[in-house]
Amino acid sequence: MTGTDDAIGRNLLGHVLLPIANEADALATARALEPYEPERVTALHVVEKGGGVPDKTPVEQSEELAAESYAAVRTVFPDADDHTAYARDVAAAIFDAAEEVDASAIAYRSRGGNRLMKFISGDVSLKLVTESDLPVITLPHEDPDE
Repeated sequence: MTGTDDAIGRNLLGHVLLPIANEADALATARALEPYEPERVTALHVVEKGGGVPDKTPVEQSEELAAESYAAVRTVFPDADDHTAYARDVAAAIFDAAEEVDASAIAYRSRGGNRLMKFISGDVSLKLVTESDLPVITLPHEDPDE
């Protein structure tokens, strides 16, 4: 399934940016992408900054979480690159990272949540599919109990 994006003449799965949240999410997301055989993968972990308030987690803990997440992706895609972003707006960080690494598409698994959580968080999924300049691939959930 390696279609070409006619608008820019690039292979859609030539270089996929793969946003990941934690080790379990990274492994599940990489496995969901694997059947599509992307040529190149860059895993992205966004460390959410507090924006004038204390960060959700200490930087060292966030960086350790990112390293564990990258290792999980590499069990599926051994040659995957990694990219860590520090930002308050997760969707904007994903878009910026996609531009920085010259990704051809963004692939992700929705992390769900109730309406209130989506409202509070700004619903990253909605922003990804409505505000991206790149194709966005929503990957299927294999295990509904995750």
